[in-house]
Formats: sequence, structure tokens, C-alpha cells
Amino acid sequence: MKLLSRIEEERGRFLIWAPLFFGAGIGLYFVPSREPDIGIYTALAILGLFCAGIAWRWPWGIGPLARAVICIALGFGIAGVRAHWVAGPVLDFRYYGPVEGRIIAMDRSQSDAVRLTLDQVRLSDVNPRKRPDQVRVSLHGEQGYLSPAIGQRIALTGHLSGPNGPVEPGGFDFQRMAWFRGIGAVGYTRSPALLLSPPTGDLSLAIGRLRQVIAHRVRAVLPGVSGAFAATITTGDRSSMERATIDALRGSNLAHLLAISGLHMGLLTGFVFQAMRILMGFWPRLVLNFPVKKLAAVTAIGAGVFYLALSGGAVATTRAFIMVTTMFVAILFDRRALTLRAVAMAAMIVLILTPEALVEPGFQMSFAATTALVAVFAWIRDRSRDETPRRLPGWLRPVVTVVISSAVAGLATASIGAAHFNQVSHYGLVANLLSVPIMGAVIMPLAVLAALLAVVRLEVLALWLMDWPIRWILWVADTVSSLDGAVGKVPTPPGFVLPVLAVAGILLVLLRGRERWIALAPFAVVFAGWANVDRPEILISSSGGLVGVMTDQGRVLSKPRGEGFAARSWLENDGDAASQQVAFERDGFNGRKGQLEVDLSGLSLAHLTGRGAEDRLAEVCAGADLVVLAAWRDDALPEGCAVLDRKALAKSGAVAVHLEPDGWSIEPSRPEDRARLWTR
Repeated sequence: MKLLSRIEEERGRFLIWAPLFFGAGIGLYFVPSREPDIGIYTALAILGLFCAGIAWRWPWGIGPLARAVICIALGFGIAGVRAHWVAGPVLDFRYYGPVEGRIIAMDRSQSDAVRLTLDQVRLSDVNPRKRPDQVRVSLHGEQGYLSPAIGQRIALTGHLSGPNGPVEPGGFDFQRMAWFRGIGAVGYTRSPALLLSPPTGDLSLAIGRLRQVIAHRVRAVLPGVSGAFAATITTGDRSSMERATIDALRGSNLAHLLAISGLHMGLLTGFVFQAMRILMGFWPRLVLNFPVKKLAAVTAIGAGVFYLALSGGAVATTRAFIMVTTMFVAILFDRRALTLRAVAMAAMIVLILTPEALVEPGFQMSFAATTALVAVFAWIRDRSRDETPRRLPGWLRPVVTVVISSAVAGLATASIGAAHFNQVSHYGLVANLLSVPIMGAVIMPLAVLAALLAVVRLEVLALWLMDWPIRWILWVADTVSSLDGAVGKVPTPPGFVLPVLAVAGILLVLLRGRERWIALAPFAVVFAGWANVDRPEILISSSGGLVGVMTDQGRVLSKPRGEGFAARSWLENDGDAASQQVAFERDGFNGRKGQLEVDLSGLSLAHLTGRGAEDRLAEVCAGADLVVLAAWRDDALPEGCAVLDRKALAKSGAVAVHLEPDGWSIEPSRPEDRARLWTR
């Protein structure tokens, strides 16, 4: 009864609990190995209606629990609807040949190559019903005189295939991400792309072309790294950002300055809001007869709409826009802007529109930081009311605010960032304290000024003034990231760690008084699970061309080059800072090129590659327990050993081999019973 009475007390605060239950339903949708059938959705609908009746009949007592169940059912259902809504053709074979399409987006790949997203795709001899709606192609090699632009129709000779699955069991699922983004094929070209037609007057791409024009103008005024940085933060165009610069920003925990998300949207709209209030304050008649604060809020929302459109409407930017709009709408209704209710409402809107965002780092880090900041500053505000004599002097408050904001946001996102990116920036707080004030007080106001001056073609003045502040931030990033021990590597945690961590953080913020101690239990589970993470002893890529074996020195790889994405991902997930070349040079494999062997705790493994690999299979199989064959073999496999060839790996995806006291077992990335929409 005491528990029910405590739940009853929280009934008025159910909105701030709703994202937890709604997100739990979305998470449950992504867990099963098979796509839920109509029976599951029917059962959830019946359960939801039953709980709705309970919540209506008994709004007190068990009513809040019934609402929680309704949120879970709705989250599951909306995630399923969204997954089917975005369904599109996915290339199910390797394609080599002519590719035609219209450029709708540009960015850079992991290998630092310019990458184009094409729609209106044409592929030779491919059934139109099986042709992907969008493909993403990386441009390698010399590209001649083509200068890619949004809206151009181009032709190229490309290598395409369906999006790849995880590089190891339980790893990041690029197939799922590509499914929700409408990308049905990925690949590359090494030959020059040809321009078929210049950008047309299609209104759907007008904003994209405007964004590219602005980015070119910014880079023309500010050449080099400064121009690339300025173009990225103003338009979201990262196509000119060099990999070395991005790595330095990540190593100093300043990479968030590149993403047009909460920081940029908040700084921009906040500056516009305050500037409009000051400007309108010069007209006493306006101040006396109109709600100046609300007019400023409407203007700030308009600035946010323009910034959202200009930046391309990415998920992170959309999320940030919803967040700041919710806060400014609260001002319009004379409510407090920065509250947990506003954060919860923004989270619900984002999850309803894009439920897949729940499993992406951008959503997790953004709302973790925002929730923590709102909770901490609300606590400080309440304390300052009770202890008025201890208030800080006015000149010191901005400094303390920046320090607290950087520390709180850093602590709130550190674990999430480490889980996704396998690194911790030890001096990130220092770098943010030296950079974020410059970003908010100088660079973003100058960006707004440049936009206003562009009307009279004088934007060059504001852009020139942005140069040295940007150089300062880049210098801080280079200096901090190059310090000894600046970046610490951590292994990828078990799959349950992030969900439990999210629950722990939410309980810590939402519970009151001594009840907050309850959050210690899930935090302890997170710490124990991460501290005792057990990485696979053997990893095998989906092509069979790369094998990684864990040794006392770290993971040793079977080749120094090739399949770099898988190699880099394995080492990062191990918490290993070594390069592929260094990992290859470690002791572990024996034998000659094309026929490597290794013994691990009673398991003898052989790796066959190169020409004639399949012809050596019978001989090698006589002395090995497991053979990895980087070739497709249609003949009967020899007896006496287990063989993983490309045919088997095409079905299973990348695999992990676990050594056990009584033998060994194989864990596939795509189990035979796994049949989700994006894996078929």
C-alpha cells in the first residue's frame, strides 16, 4: 500500500516519467531476433485498451501503472509502424556497373573520401522494383574536373552491395541504420564521375543548394581548416573537414562543436532571443503595448526554423530544434522554459517522429546532457532562494555557469560516449572551458551577423572576425589531444549496460529525497558489467578475409591492410589504440602468407587466403579444428574439421569464436532465426 501511495504522489508528474516507459517499448521492439507478427501487435493493442480502461476508471492507485503499460505498448507499436513505413528495396547482390543518380547529400566516409547520397537511381539490368531508392557512394581516386553539387545528376562506374551487418556479434548494426535512412545500397567508385545534368529547379533540393552555396562562400572567405570549420557549424556541410582535424576535436572532447545540435541551436536562438529583447527595448511604446518577451520568443523560433532548414534537417538538428521550440513555446504560455517537463515533452516528440533515434548516440548524449543540466540548475536555483546571502557576485556568475555546464554535461555524457566511441578524453573539461565560451560569446553571434550582412553583401566582415576565434578552438583541440594520456581507450560494454545506465540516470534525476539511493543499484550493475566485459577470443570478418585473435599483447590481425573498417572496429571495441599494421606485427599467427595457423587453448585454427586457397583446404583440414576459407566453395567440405567459407559467412555474417572449458562455440552476427526487416 505504501508503494501505491508513493505512485499516487507521482501521478501529477507522469509526463516526465512517460519518456522512460515509451522508450522502453521502443527498445523492446529492437530486441527480438524475429520481426514481430500481427499477433503480437494485436495482443499489445488489447492490453493497451484494457489498461486505458483501468486508467480511466481508477485514475488514482494503479492508474499510473496502467498508463506506464500504455506507454510501453505505444512505443513498441510506433517503432514497428515506423520500421514498415520506411521500407524500401535493398540490393541483395554485389553489383558492378553503371550507376546514375541525383546528388541529394554530401559528407565524408571513414576513409576521408567524399561520399555522395544519390536518389532517382538507375542501375543497369536491375529490375526497377528491386532498385534501391537511395545509394551512397564514396569517391576514390582522381575525380577529374567534377565538382559535386546538390541537385546534379551524375553517372559513374560503381561497386555496390547491400548495407553490411555488424562487424562482430552485438556490434553496431549499420544495416538497421541504413534501413531507417532509406539507403538500399552502399559502395564506391575508383573512376571519375561524369556530370549528366546541372542542378535543376527542383524545390525539394533548393535548401540543399543554398546550403552548399553558403558553404562555398564561407570557405572562399576563410580558406583552409578555419573555413571548413565555419562551413560545418553554419550549414552542416562536413565535406571539407579533414580527418586529422576531426580526430583532434574528438580527442579533446570538442567534436560536439561540429554537430549542429543542442549547443548550436541553443546558442543561436538564445542570442536572437536576447538581441530582439534588447532592440525592442529601445522603443518604449512597443514595450508598453506589446509582450516584447513573447515577440522575441517567436523571432527566436523563426531563426531556429531557418537554421534547421539550412543545416539539412539532420536528426540531431531536428531534435535540438524541437527542444528549443518547446522551451520558447513555454515562454509564450508564461511557463518556465527550462524544466524537466519541457525536456520530457521534447523527448516524446522526437521518439514519436523517429523512434529509431533511441538506439543512436546522438539522442542518448543530447538528452542525457540536457536533462542533467536542467536538473542541476534547478537545484542551484532552489538553493539560491533559500540562501540569498551566499549568492555569487554578478561578474562571477557567467564564469561559474560555464564551468558547471561543462562539468555536468561532460559527466552526463562521458559513459555514453565511451560506450559508443571507446574513448574517454581526460582533459575534455579543460578544452571545453577554453572553447565553449568563445563559441557562444563570439563565433555564433558573428555567424548571425554574417547572415544579416549577407543581405547587403558585406558578410565578409563578420566572417573575417570569426577566423581567429575558430583558430583558437582548433589550437586548443590540437594541443589538448596531443598531451600525454589525453585519450583513454575503453572496451565496448555488454549490451545491457547502456539501457541500465539510462534507467539509473533517470531514477537519479526524477526520484526525490532518500529515494535517489535506489539509483545506486543499477549504477552498480553497470560498473560490474563493464569492468568484467569479456571480449571474444577470435573474430572473423563476414568475407573470411580477416581474422583477429586475442593474445596477451592484444588482438593480433591476420593482415596489415584491407578490411580496414572491421579491423579498426575490432581494435576499438577491445579498447586497443593500436593500428592495423601494429596489430598485424604482434606475435600470434604462424605460417606463410595465405596460410596462417594459430593454437589457442586446444583450438587449432587455420586461415586460408589467396589463389588456390580452396585447393589446400583438405590438406590443412587434417591438422586443424577450424579453418577459415576466404573463398566460395561449392564442393563438399572435407571431414575432420569445421570450415567457415564465404558461403557460410554470407549467411551468418561476421562471427565470434568463444573458447570454453569443454570446447569452443561459434556466435554469428546473423543467427539463422534472426529475420528482421533490415536483415532479410
